[in-house]
Amino acid sequence: MQTIKDFLNKIKWDKELNASEFSVYYLDNVSKKFVELKFSDIIRTEGNFIVIIKDFEETYIPMHRIREARQNGKTVWKR
Repeated sequence: MQTIKDFLNKIKWDKELNASEFSVYYLDNVSKKFVELKFSDIIRTEGNFIVIIKDFEETYIPMHRIREARQNGKTVWKR
């Protein structure tokens, strides 16, 4: 099985893929709900974290919380 880190890198660097078609879903520890992020919301990956901007600050989300990735609404990666 491909790791989420490898999958995110593939989306970022593969010229045949349209990054705007992808979204990831992660489990939020506070709300205990799944949160959708568009791939374009991810500023960068750093170690085992994805970095997003939330409330005008960088927020680090551990990659192990990502449970699913979808392309145009269809699941293409799942933990």
